[in-house]
Amino acid sequence: MAKHTVITMPGDGIGNQVLPESLRVLKAVGFDAEYIHADIGWDCWCNNGNALPDRTIELLTKHKLGLFGAITSKPNKAAQAELKPELQGKGYVYYSPIVTMRQKFNLDICMRPCVGFTGNPLNYIRKKVGGGFDEPQIDTTVFRQNTEGMYGGVEWTNPPENVRAALNSHPRFKAFANVPGPDLAVSCRIITRNAAKRICTAAFEFAKNRGFKGVTICEKPNVVRETSGMMEEVAKDVAKNYPGIALWSTNIDAQLMWLNKNPEEYNVIVASNLFGDILSDAFAGLVGGLGFAASGNIGDDVAVFEPTHGSAPKYAELNPPIVNPIAMILSAAMMLDHVHEGPKADRIRKAIAEVVREGKVRTYDMMRFTGGSKAIQGAASTVQMTGAILENLK
Repeated sequence: MAKHTVITMPGDGIGNQVLPESLRVLKAVGFDAEYIHADIGWDCWCNNGNALPDRTIELLTKHKLGLFGAITSKPNKAAQAELKPELQGKGYVYYSPIVTMRQKFNLDICMRPCVGFTGNPLNYIRKKVGGGFDEPQIDTTVFRQNTEGMYGGVEWTNPPENVRAALNSHPRFKAFANVPGPDLAVSCRIITRNAAKRICTAAFEFAKNRGFKGVTICEKPNVVRETSGMMEEVAKDVAKNYPGIALWSTNIDAQLMWLNKNPEEYNVIVASNLFGDILSDAFAGLVGGLGFAASGNIGDDVAVFEPTHGSAPKYAELNPPIVNPIAMILSAAMMLDHVHEGPKADRIRKAIAEVVREGKVRTYDMMRFTGGSKAIQGAASTVQMTGAILENLK
């Protein structure tokens, strides 16, 4: 009987290409696991009106560990149009299955490491005053609160009367009081003290374990006073328990400017849901893009690991597949860390680092090709990149 059971959810598009490659690598490092396939994504929505089937929820509830590939997600009107005809007009509403999964299992801690590999031609560089350039070593992990904020799903177009009445009770809503209901859309940004404390504590614990000197809370409390204000207040309270670690505070807009000036100074950043999403993609762009961007969604009982790239349908039908599997493989390494198989995870990361350093095998994104079928020419395929990693594991 295997030591671990992992629910594999390839999902849509290139998720079906990269997830199997991560399993090849897990096998090569001797990870003792049974893998159970579970459905998720656009086909489930179109055929059943539910992008996250009950069977998948049951499997995750039982086994508590998942690897996820990618999903296709579209606005509600477009989603309604692609439902099977017999399901249209029946009241089905599309919700992102990964967002639903995070909320269902309270996967409230999202870790998104953005680490530069030496030799990656996509790495951030800076010009020197006297000529030449330097390449700072970026080692940043973004801690994103994963279940609340702007992703909480509490929103309306044409708010019902009771909601409208509540909004009208706020003096700032007077500017919108005469807007017709169908022309008014409202999304609530909800922050709770307990969830803020959990994500801030996770960030400080990570900084402590890695020996980093500080944690940055990145919000916008000077404008979004209540919700960002609570995040910053809680971060200050948590910081009192870690006297050897500094707490720095930045505004999201200024932070995006600073990360293009001195990104190596930010090792641990904590933020609410939307800001954390923006920050992690921005930092990923400095270390190679979404082909190198892994993440973990972690709750008290269940954890699901995924690359942060989407389903990329324009690449999904290419044969051979050309997408970069490294983000998915790094996500599998994060899963190994989570289940206390750190030495195996380190072997994977070292193998990836060596392949990137050698520069002999590069996928189309690493070669700055524009994409499409022409990108196959001269670039390594998805399978070839995995093969190079496997060779280095030997």
